[in-house]
Amino acid sequence: MHVDYGYFEGDHLGKPYDIKLMRRLLTYVRPYRLIIGASIVLILFVTGFELLFPYLIKVAIDDYIVVSARKITVKSHRSPLQRMLLDRYGALLLPTADPMTFFIRASELREIEPRDLTAFQGAGLIGEERFYPFRPRGEVEKRVVEQYRSSFQRGGGYYFISYQDMKGLSQKDILALRRGDVRGVAVISAIFIFILILSFGFTFLQVYAMEYTGQRVMHDLRMRVFGHIQRLSLSFFDRTPVGRLVTRITNDVQNLHEMLTIIFTYLFKDIFLLVGIIVVLIKINWELALVCFSLLPLIVYITFSFSSKARDAFREVRLKIAKINATLQENFSGIKVVQIFNRERENYRRFKVLNHENYLANMRQIRIFALFVPIIEIVGTMAIALLIWYGGGKVISNTLSLGTLVAFLSYLRMFFQPIRDISEKYNIMQSARASTERICHVLDNREMIPEPSSPQSIAGIRGDIEFRNVTFSYAGDEVVLRDISFNVREGETVAIVGATGAGKTSIISLLERFYEPQRGQILIDGVDIRELETSFLRSQIGLVLQDVFLFAGDIRSNIQLGNEGLSQDDIERIVRYVNADRFIQKLPKGLEEDVKEGGSTLSAGERQLLAFARALAVNPKILILDEATSSVDTETERLLQDALRKLMQGRTSIIIAHRLSTIQRADRIIVMHKGRIREMGTRAQLMARKGFYYEFYRLQYKT
Repeated sequence: MHVDYGYFEGDHLGKPYDIKLMRRLLTYVRPYRLIIGASIVLILFVTGFELLFPYLIKVAIDDYIVVSARKITVKSHRSPLQRMLLDRYGALLLPTADPMTFFIRASELREIEPRDLTAFQGAGLIGEERFYPFRPRGEVEKRVVEQYRSSFQRGGGYYFISYQDMKGLSQKDILALRRGDVRGVAVISAIFIFILILSFGFTFLQVYAMEYTGQRVMHDLRMRVFGHIQRLSLSFFDRTPVGRLVTRITNDVQNLHEMLTIIFTYLFKDIFLLVGIIVVLIKINWELALVCFSLLPLIVYITFSFSSKARDAFREVRLKIAKINATLQENFSGIKVVQIFNRERENYRRFKVLNHENYLANMRQIRIFALFVPIIEIVGTMAIALLIWYGGGKVISNTLSLGTLVAFLSYLRMFFQPIRDISEKYNIMQSARASTERICHVLDNREMIPEPSSPQSIAGIRGDIEFRNVTFSYAGDEVVLRDISFNVREGETVAIVGATGAGKTSIISLLERFYEPQRGQILIDGVDIRELETSFLRSQIGLVLQDVFLFAGDIRSNIQLGNEGLSQDDIERIVRYVNADRFIQKLPKGLEEDVKEGGSTLSAGERQLLAFARALAVNPKILILDEATSSVDTETERLLQDALRKLMQGRTSIIIAHRLSTIQRADRIIVMHKGRIREMGTRAQLMARKGFYYEFYRLQYKT
């Protein structure tokens, strides 16, 4: 059996990405597309800055920190291998005073084909000793060269000193030789700091822009959902738990905010970062890039496998949470019954079972996530190990610079970060998708009372009411009212009585047009109420219910209900007229006294008096009273009866009565039984007839 829990309904869980739902969501995002566009541009800049950092490290290492050259010695020009070296790569060589000796810098050495380089090294043409190349640009460098002339060799405008001989120089002289390198490293560091500052500023602007957009979208969406729900017919509310609707406007909208501000941002950033890293790695060294990407198929397989298992685990957690919420709501709502019948121990046992099932479901989800993250880390470490093995060999063989290897290591660690983010953001994506679906389901509901295309207007409404052959059912074939016909003349008071379930309240609901009848007509002053605007119709009807609902606020706002046209004098006159001034004057703040939600701080009689004042404030021509004087003490009932008499003067009134003593002044009485009108007439006529009304009277007053 399918159970609808209200908080997380059902067990349906669709795709993590639904194009149709995303399009629906984008309609609310569209007004802020310029801000989002600017945010995406900022993400591009921030991602570009992140991609620059490893490259700057590469430049610092290769151009300033690890700077070297090798000596090439040609033994014979007749050797084919040596002729090939001079002919093919002569432009890279720096000649010295000795025609058989050359120097080549490490950057040019890496331009030699790997196969040729291996052959040259095998033949002993390229020496193993490393030299530091530099060009003296100032007097300090020239002084060092003069001071250690025997340690330097000249070639192609450069001076070369072996790193072994450099150890014999003082620290001051070494810094003098490498002053250009120190300056270059300082410049790289300054660029690093500058980019960090820019990245901080752009990141702040981007996060602020997306949070602003998310808050605005959440505000607009909440207003849209709230406004839409208010326009739905009562049939929707009859079968929809209030807690579910509250969840739609709070939790579900908040989930969309998280998706928009977190997932949206990270999604673009991760995509830009992944594409950027791939492009940069291929640009730097495509061969080494292919080695790094050799594990991508394994990563894709692991990610899709995780996605499938995580969705199943997420579905199970949702169901367990739904059951817990339903159980909590049921137990706390009926806590009096629980305590009266000593159900605490049994309820505790049942909740313990549910809570343990929820624990197991969450642990399963945790195990999946706990397994995925280390596996991705292991694969990432394997990729790094593969890179060190392959790239390290290239560095050793002088076909790859150390800076390039370090940059590749940095880029590779960055490459796996977006993949690890999946484990952290997947639940948010699933929850946001489900929330979007539920919100759209509410917005797609069109159970509204239709407004007339060309509404009629009634100038100076009199209050004549007529029901013509009205048949109505709330749902299905279960008819609540069958062929109801009666009329109420202007200024007349008509009471409707009958047993519980006879259809009394349904008549009032149809007159207020909370529901639509399946057959028949309801007319006011000869005009079908379906031809009137719903707001106009309800403004002409004052409804006082047995259970008065008061809003959190003060007494004044509960009388006005948004009617700002009422002045202070009007409100004071109204409360005096309905005898509400007697208890209001005793309150410390009078009309400004705070009212708790539902009016829990006021007695039943005080709430009824406020309901009378509320009805009188709109000055309706038609008054409906649903047993508005029941469940109060004798003194309060006297005040209520007096207020009721004043309220009914000059108005067409319909009274739903359960106690026959409250309708003795009614002009006519309609007796309902099982959805039909059984009797109609004055009290004397009905008593003389000794039918249904007589039986009701005899049962209530048999003592």
